[in-house]
Amino acid sequence: MYIQRLKIENWKNFPKGEVKMSRRLFLIGPNASGKSNFLDIFRFLRDLCLVKGGGFQQAVESRDGVSAIRCLAARKYSDILLEVELRNENDETWLYRLRFNQDKQRVPLIKEELVEHNGVRLFTRPDPDDKADALRLTQTFLEQINANKRFRPIVHFFQSVNYQHLLPQVIRDPQGFSPSQIENDPYGRDFLQRVENTPAKFRDSRLSKILSALKVAAPQLKELKVTRDHLGVPHLVGLFEHWRPHAGKQSETQFSDGTLRLFGLLWSLFEGEGPLLMEEPELSLHSEVVRHLPSLIERVNRHRKTKRQFIVSTHSEEILADKSISAHEVLRLEPSQDGTLLKSPVDNPEEVAQLKAGLTVADVILPKSAPNNAKQLEFSF
Repeated sequence: MYIQRLKIENWKNFPKGEVKMSRRLFLIGPNASGKSNFLDIFRFLRDLCLVKGGGFQQAVESRDGVSAIRCLAARKYSDILLEVELRNENDETWLYRLRFNQDKQRVPLIKEELVEHNGVRLFTRPDPDDKADALRLTQTFLEQINANKRFRPIVHFFQSVNYQHLLPQVIRDPQGFSPSQIENDPYGRDFLQRVENTPAKFRDSRLSKILSALKVAAPQLKELKVTRDHLGVPHLVGLFEHWRPHAGKQSETQFSDGTLRLFGLLWSLFEGEGPLLMEEPELSLHSEVVRHLPSLIERVNRHRKTKRQFIVSTHSEEILADKSISAHEVLRLEPSQDGTLLKSPVDNPEEVAQLKAGLTVADVILPKSAPNNAKQLEFSF
């Protein structure tokens, strides 16, 4: 299953927008244009459905409330709208719509919620029971087991959303950033624990494939495994070819930022079934490695039993120079005085023609996201 269409109103940077989405989508835009906020739409939908620590109230509260979520450009009409259309491998479609706001006490309230399956409406809220008991509108049907039985496939899909922005310094010292255990931390506090907890058959297979890829970036690397120390803490251990007769061992504390980032990125491609949200995967990596990331993602996905959706934010010219990236796989975020606009090359005949003529997204679209006055940085000090 994948997201084929998204409609939003008053979500953070975005006053409104509607876009078609493919299984691979690259987000382009200047700094502070809202790329992370766009990815957060799907994290929010996941948080609605989480069994532990999830639900509508928690999802809103963890983002500092409705007022912090609502677009600053919102004026008379202040409701926040998220609408997603999903399609699975059997061409079944699902539609989920959520419109919400807050009351005078700033308690988040649902203004509208509905689900459709193959164009047939399964429910619409508020319903008569909601009107008789307004407290019901503090929870979505999505998060309620006794209410979501007829549309569990979309609940499971949202739960499967995976956001990864692994930070090498966090992987090396997770306790230094948080003494408490955090499950599925996108920054890597429990990353090695997740790797170690993977069933041995799958873990060893993935490590073998990842080792082959890592050898391209780090040719001295000969072996890769996960072990536990005397305290039971998992460690990533690499065996490197050395001038001495026996190779030298290194743990994650000694790995370079680039090696750890690439390992985390490759592991994320294999981990999970749902959409993978990737934030600037090019960080800390050599440009030649970065250049091959789009084809690597495509190759891994091609060999999966269940195809995933990848949504990638990037500033990288190397990534966007990949000629396999088509117009419908790109979304450009354009800041304006009234908020950020969503621009698809598909809606621009000139851009489509240039891409069909052999130019790349890096040639045609990336320059349009560059700050107009970037050269002034040279004279700022």
